[in-house]
This record gives sequence, C-alpha cells and structure tokens, in this order.
Amino acid sequence: MFDSLTERLSATLSNITGRSRLTEDNIQETLREVRMALLEADVALPVVKDFIEQVRQRAVGQEVTASLSPGQVFVKIVNDELTRVMGEESGSLDLNVVPPAVVLLAGLQGAGKTTSAAKLANWLKRREKKKVMLVSTDVYRPAAIDQLRTLAADAGAEFFDSDPSQKPLDIARDALAAARKQFVDVLIVDTAGRLHVDQEMMDEIRVLHQNVDPVETLFVVDAMTGQDAANTARSFNEVLPLTGVILTKADGDARGGAALSVRSITGKPIKFMAVGETIDALDAFHPDRIASRILGMGDVLSLIEEAEQKVDRKKAKKLADKIKKGKRFDLEDFRDQIQQMNNMGGLTSMMDKMPGMGNMSAAVQEKVNDRQFSQMEAIINSMTPGERRYPDSINGSRKKRITMGSGTQIQDLNRLLKQHKQMQKMMKRLTKKGGMANMMRGMGGMMQSPGRVPGR
Repeated sequence: MFDSLTERLSATLSNITGRSRLTEDNIQETLREVRMALLEADVALPVVKDFIEQVRQRAVGQEVTASLSPGQVFVKIVNDELTRVMGEESGSLDLNVVPPAVVLLAGLQGAGKTTSAAKLANWLKRREKKKVMLVSTDVYRPAAIDQLRTLAADAGAEFFDSDPSQKPLDIARDALAAARKQFVDVLIVDTAGRLHVDQEMMDEIRVLHQNVDPVETLFVVDAMTGQDAANTARSFNEVLPLTGVILTKADGDARGGAALSVRSITGKPIKFMAVGETIDALDAFHPDRIASRILGMGDVLSLIEEAEQKVDRKKAKKLADKIKKGKRFDLEDFRDQIQQMNNMGGLTSMMDKMPGMGNMSAAVQEKVNDRQFSQMEAIINSMTPGERRYPDSINGSRKKRITMGSGTQIQDLNRLLKQHKQMQKMMKRLTKKGGMANMMRGMGGMMQSPGRVPGR
C-alpha cells in the first residue's frame, strides 16, 4: 500500500533540500507536486486542498535550525499533517463494558466483512486474550454462514450456528443469549452486505443495532475503491452510528486514497487494516506509523511488534544455542529461518518497515522478492534429511534429483548452497554478538549476490 505515493513524494520532497529558508516561492513548486501526488493517489479533493493549505501555513517562514535542513523541516511538517489527516492517534476498540461486548460489522457486499470478522476474532484472541464468539446474520448470501463457521474454526473462536430460514434479528438475539451463558468476552456479529439506498435493508440493520446495542459498529470497506470508500462510509454513517472503519485489501491498493480520506470525510477513525488473505493478516491502524511509511521513514515499532508476536522464540533460542555449541547451521535451520521471515509477512513487508528501505523496494523488487524464498524452500524440501543436515554430501547426481523434484535449475541450487555457506558464517558471528534479535536482523544476508540488496 502507498507504493506510488511514497515514490512520488520522496522524489518531490528531495527537491527542496539545500535551501537556507522555506519561503512561499521555493515551496510553491514542491506543494504543487505534493498536490498532484495526493490526487493521483485518489485522495478526495477537499482533503487535498485542506492538507496543502495546512502545510503551506506551517512551512512558510520556518527558520532552519542548526540541526535540521529545510528539507527535513518540510518533511516533518508533511509527516505531521499526514498523521493529522489520518486521525492523530490509533482508535482502539472500546471493550470496557460488562461482557459480552458486541461488535457489529456493516458494509457493502464483497467488501470482506466475513473474513474481517474472523480476522478480528483472531486479533482479539491473540493480542487481547479475549474469548470471542462469531455469528452470521447473513441469510441472503448462499453459504455465508458456512463460510464464517469455517473461518471461526481457523481463528479458534466460538461459533453460534444459525440457519438461512431464520430472521437476522432472531439470530442475533439468540447469539447474545448464548454468549452470556458461555461467558464470552466479545460477540462479533457479521451482517449481510447492503447499499445505503436500500431502505428495507438499512431498516433491518438499524433494528438489529438497536436490539444488540453494540459497543462498536465498524464499517468494512474495500481500500481499492479509493476515495469512494470514504464517501460510502459517510453515507452509511448517516443512517447507522458508526464508531470506526476496517480497511480491507489494503495490500492490493498501491495508492492509499482511502486511508488518507476516510477520517476527514467521515470523522470516524480507521481502526484496522487488512493486509492479506491469511487469518492473521489484520493490523491495528496507527496513523503516525503509516505517515512515516508513506514518507519512506520506515515503521520500526510495527516491525518489533510483529517479531514479538510471530517469531518462534523457542526455535530461535534453540538455533542460537546450537551454534554457540559449535554445531553447524544446516539447511533445515536455513529453512526454519525462511519460514520465520514468511510469518512476518516476507522480505518485502519487512523492507517496507525498515527506515530508508521503503523507497528502494520497487528498485530491487526484481532481484529481491519473496518468490525467491519460496523457491529456496521448495529446493530444501526436495532434499533428504541427510542432505539437509550435511549439504557437502550433495554431488552432481543428487543435484539433478533435487532440481527435478523442486522444478528448478542446477544454478538455482548452486546459488542456494552458496547463500547457505554465507549465512552459516553470518549466523556464527551474529549469535556471538547479540542472540536472536541479531539473527533475525541477519535475514537480509540471505540475499547475497546476485540478489543482494544494494548498500547492505
């Protein structure tokens, strides 16, 4: 997300460096470029106009301090304004009520409500340690109830079964009663997709809302619809008291117009952002971190949080202890490291969150991408346990068998073995200096020549 905006803004803001003072004249061209970048990112025009005016008022006349260049001052102003537009602070869920706290999801058909309900359940279980129940009141879409039942199992959440012959209000009431009996902390109610102009359907969800009295009413919207996402959310908010927004398919939107428009147009905070199809692909929305990523300054806090949540500490410690004892870093260990990194969203996701790396992601995408790691894993999986433990035993005939089994070429296997040797040396050094944290930091070392990241 934000790829095109990040690239455009980075190029634009670099042009203002080297000035001794920020004036109306020397920032006018930069502001024009920023304006075009935002419009091309499909940010709503009123939001763009307000953003540019706020930046202009703050930037003109700013003296350059001893420690900052004009470019840095200007970038800080743009960063502050991006954060303001997206909502200043992240909007957490208000669950401080007598359980069960009811969370109602609303939105258009196809926006991703059902998958978002399961992702939210998983997030609440994993991050907040809540007992969660899911229920579907979508009696119109074929297999909607079955879909949520399957996703609830994936999320490890309770599921209240319903039937298409029932009325949505009856389903919701019964689910709420069951949640109380089972001492559930949070009940997530998935609803049918509807248009705000469909009076009958809007009346249905309004009555549903009145009867279950949710503490959170979240509007689920497809980020790829750009500024239309914000306009749709505003229309729903006029007939339903929304408390926040979940942006789905954010990983498929390279522009970012929805994220930059929703708060200003609706007055409602974006609370979550779905960034993939897996059950754990849901992140809390932090405006300050997103602004930092848009300007190519990384998002170290999110990277650390992901590492804490998704890195298998036992495996990492076991590997560190193994190497400290003088044992070799073999290809099974190498495969574990690849899988650990994939759990954190892959190399591309990690690079986006590293300061200074976001801007170069596109430039090195052909050389450094997650497909290479999938290929590596396939090659290692085609080996015997003995070959994985003793890579030096892999001779010509073994190489032919391994590459045929993994659908790769001999040169791909040779490159993997070379990278493993380099990683072997690196791991030995890193575990001596800093343990698990440095081991994870060393993952970039796997992409040595010819796929090496420039400057690393």
